[in-house]
Amino acid sequence: MAPIFAHSLAHHAENDWELLADHLALVGQMAALFAGRFGANVLGNVAGRLHDIGKMSAEFQAYIRGNGALRGPDHATAGAREAVRLYGDAGFGRILAYCIAGHHSGLADGGTEHLPGTLTHRLNSQNKRIEAYEGWEAQAGTLPEKSELRLPEPLSVRSQHSGFERAFFIRMLFSALVDADFLATEQFYAQATRRGFANSLEVLRDRLDAKLTAKASTATEVNRLRSRVLAHVRAQASQAPGLFSLTVPTGGGKTLTSLAFALDHAIAHGLDRIVYVIPYTSIIEQTAQVFRDALGNDGDVLEHHSAVEWDPKGDEQLDDEGKEGLKKLRRDAENWDVRIVVTTSVQFFESLFAARTSACRKLHNLAKSVIILDEAQTLPLPLLRPCMAAIETLATGYGASVVLCTATQPALRKQDGFEWKGLENVRELAPDPDDLYRQLKRVRVAIAPEPVSDDALAEQMRAQEQVLCIVNSRPHARDLFARIKDAPGARHLTTLMCPLHRRAALAQIRQDLKDQKPVRLIATSLIEAGVDVDFPTVWRAMTGLDSIAQAAGRCNREGLRAEGIVNVFRPDEVGGRKPPPAIEQFAAATREVLRTHGDDPLGLEAIKAYFAQVYWSKGPDQLDAAILGDKPNQTQGILSAIEDTASALNFPFAEIASAFRFVDDTMQPVIVPYHAEGPLEPVESLINSLRFVERPGAIARKLALYSVPVPRNKCNDLISSGAARYVEPEKFADQFVLLENFELYSSKSGLDWQDTTFRSSESNIIS
Repeated sequence: MAPIFAHSLAHHAENDWELLADHLALVGQMAALFAGRFGANVLGNVAGRLHDIGKMSAEFQAYIRGNGALRGPDHATAGAREAVRLYGDAGFGRILAYCIAGHHSGLADGGTEHLPGTLTHRLNSQNKRIEAYEGWEAQAGTLPEKSELRLPEPLSVRSQHSGFERAFFIRMLFSALVDADFLATEQFYAQATRRGFANSLEVLRDRLDAKLTAKASTATEVNRLRSRVLAHVRAQASQAPGLFSLTVPTGGGKTLTSLAFALDHAIAHGLDRIVYVIPYTSIIEQTAQVFRDALGNDGDVLEHHSAVEWDPKGDEQLDDEGKEGLKKLRRDAENWDVRIVVTTSVQFFESLFAARTSACRKLHNLAKSVIILDEAQTLPLPLLRPCMAAIETLATGYGASVVLCTATQPALRKQDGFEWKGLENVRELAPDPDDLYRQLKRVRVAIAPEPVSDDALAEQMRAQEQVLCIVNSRPHARDLFARIKDAPGARHLTTLMCPLHRRAALAQIRQDLKDQKPVRLIATSLIEAGVDVDFPTVWRAMTGLDSIAQAAGRCNREGLRAEGIVNVFRPDEVGGRKPPPAIEQFAAATREVLRTHGDDPLGLEAIKAYFAQVYWSKGPDQLDAAILGDKPNQTQGILSAIEDTASALNFPFAEIASAFRFVDDTMQPVIVPYHAEGPLEPVESLINSLRFVERPGAIARKLALYSVPVPRNKCNDLISSGAARYVEPEKFADQFVLLENFELYSSKSGLDWQDTTFRSSESNIIS
């Protein structure tokens, strides 16, 4: 009998190829290890040993030997069918079938046998191509009996999210399988790049301690208060894993305090890693740099956000991994196998509800982790209840601790009055949040009674040497900056700058503020969360009260002045310009709260009243994104769709992934020609390096620092006009886009895609 192979090697004899039995054994071992983190090692092993038995078919063996077919035959459905035959279609067999059938193409909807592409349709298909796998036992080995399979103990107890927990368990098992399959394939091709842990948590904690000791040596009243908060929070690290809140006013040092708690807590309870979730891509590099400054540059800190998503979303076809398995490796998705992950809310939560293999690959590493949700109040309203269900499930079923870390704690707990399955058993880490607010109060809020025109704002900006103005849209920021750009110290900070550009701009702004030089800064909300700047005066366009509180955190931050002033104003709606609808609903809630809490609009009572307006005034359906139901023109929320299909394990995974979107626009990173100072590799060199690699991961991480996220349709305009081009599209499809018209990138305001054909008059002169 001819040998059965899992992967081939171009230009090598078959003796060098990977035997299917070897691949199944290794994936089974790895999947068991990964799923063992949440008590499902036996199921992980079964999934790994069955996932590729369809490769036994004569058709697949001919394909990897080069029969000329452009795409490989379906090899995943065979293992899914065998799982159902062995373990039943109503329990463990169907759980395994979801994972095995989707290990290349992604988690499918359960569906019915009449809907092509659904799991049920694939399991019931009579396609002969996926049935020729007799004798698979010789490849996979003896599997456990049905009676030997168990759900993890925390999931065997009913909770307020019982159906959701079953669907979530399938995702976690799926994650363990696809990561194991990727790593095993990578290992065969001798391209192993698994990071692992460079340092122990104890080493990282000791480094952080040294950093905190140095910071505490600056004896100001604010620093003394930060030290007291830090000591109180760290003293609670021995508490059992679960749900926590950390309510510390802006400027109270909560970023490093939460990191210190996470390290202490992880060490105390044998947890593996820390995942720090930040609302905005624009500040992720700053937080990651703060952590590197404290913990070292040994590779323990990973930044992961949309600009580092180099796995093409359209590249996951049904079981198509290429003749040599290299298509799978080319996706090169992150699996968060590091000590400290700094990521965005978009990346974190969309992965938790994703269907694609590359997005789900990392999920199993959330088990036994400490997850810090920074600025937890920024969760989008239409996705709030699914996010809360995921948070609670991670804490109750997967040994994770989740910390809701914010200056303005949202009223998400059941005890706060959140009626629709609010969070339970949330323990506050901060010492007396009300007293902390009073001690750290450093600003006075003034509400402008009438709308303020752009000319009046510009006049105010010119009249003050150091002033920050935050508005609600990039066009408004651009118009304001145009009015003051000739004033000394005029600056514009925008997400249209690449991360390195923003980093350099912020560094100069901080230095100029310290040196008492003029700084007149126009920005959008990107500066509000976690950006360490200190202005005597801030102007903030009317918005949600939590955002106003964040803006106040950029005013008199270090308490060096008797009082800072935060002016809240309603922009004049010139030219039909109105605030975005999402902003207006938050602004309306703010105006309502100001009627009763105008004397102290940033106090905790005012904040609680604000979130009561934002959350509790809505019905539960408005806090749960809608997906299509079983009947024509019928929709239902994500959570209700999961609960309705839970008894038959017929979950609509693909539908949920499509509906769960933090942002409506699909963004494409565009690489820009910014020249950074220092030892960083130039963008030109990185682009050239793409010519010589098959797996772009390491280069893509560096290119992310030179990238600006652009709406997909605007990116297409740039390409069609010749202002940008794809880099190595034959290998990487549309993963890398390089700006060619350098005139579109400004040293003051970043990328401008409004006129893709623009060139300055100087560039049109023929020399």
